[in-house]
Amino acid sequence: MSSPGFWNDQQSSNKSVQELKILKSIVEPWQKHRQKCQELEELIEISGPEDQSFLEQIKKEIDSFSNELVDLELKSILSGEFDANNAILSINAGAGGTESCDWVSMLLRMYTRYSENRGYKIQMTDMLPGEEAGIKNVTLRVIGDYAYGYLKAERGVHRLVRISPFDANKRRHTSFASVDVIPEVTEDIMLDIKEEDIRIDTYRSSGAGGQHVNVTDSAVRITHLPTGIVVTCQNERSQHQNKETAMNILKARLYELERRKKEEKLTSLSGAKQKIEWGSQIRSYVMQPYQMVKDHRTEVETGNVQAVMDGDIEMFIAAYLKKPITNK
Repeated sequence: MSSPGFWNDQQSSNKSVQELKILKSIVEPWQKHRQKCQELEELIEISGPEDQSFLEQIKKEIDSFSNELVDLELKSILSGEFDANNAILSINAGAGGTESCDWVSMLLRMYTRYSENRGYKIQMTDMLPGEEAGIKNVTLRVIGDYAYGYLKAERGVHRLVRISPFDANKRRHTSFASVDVIPEVTEDIMLDIKEEDIRIDTYRSSGAGGQHVNVTDSAVRITHLPTGIVVTCQNERSQHQNKETAMNILKARLYELERRKKEEKLTSLSGAKQKIEWGSQIRSYVMQPYQMVKDHRTEVETGNVQAVMDGDIEMFIAAYLKKPITNK
């Protein structure tokens, strides 16, 4: 970075700066924790049984240190090619009409709270409201270091069991929603997207309205004709910005499609049974008649449903990431 001409190529220099940032986020915490461990060992050596208040303080510091080590351990696991990237998270309502649409709204709030707690930035790129209430589908960009690495653990079908607020007879209903998470690919990923293979449509964005909203065709829909993949973006007022964001999402989905094709080919060659993610129920959220959230992949469960819906899903993500790769 200190060499002459480093900043002449802005794209290359930005890539190097980002790479340095990611490497520092691994090395510096390790150095900090090693030093902290040595300090705690020294404090324990000089303390005696009569120093009860001092020992209590050391115990608190050890507990805090242990929690920090859990996060550091997870980062050491996240060594995949795109684990450090931003994430594109989509939530889609399953069968169940209004119930499932409301469930999507609840999951959107849960992932928004989780991302905020981790210091991530949320950018909603597209949302289709339900006919009566809730959301049919929503797509988010989750911006932050290792956003994809952590959130990839949430990919699959989420099941809700509760007394429906939309049922006058107060019957228990089961709703499903699908969560898909893909990494946001970087500019240097080579993808051959031909102009004749895409169709770009513009339309008036939907929203809350206002003096300057919904008066121009700023929303963008891009259709990739060979694959049928459709992406939309309407969160920005500028058509140019919406087009740029939509193209980035299209690149990510095309790259993910090719990756999955290669995985399926390898799986068929090995004779293993392919797991269909859409039909894979990864977690159940039961609100009535009892309260429990259970992850069916790791058997981790909790009775504090409200905390989970407020974004406290770290226990499920950590357990999934720590599982041996062969069991995922």
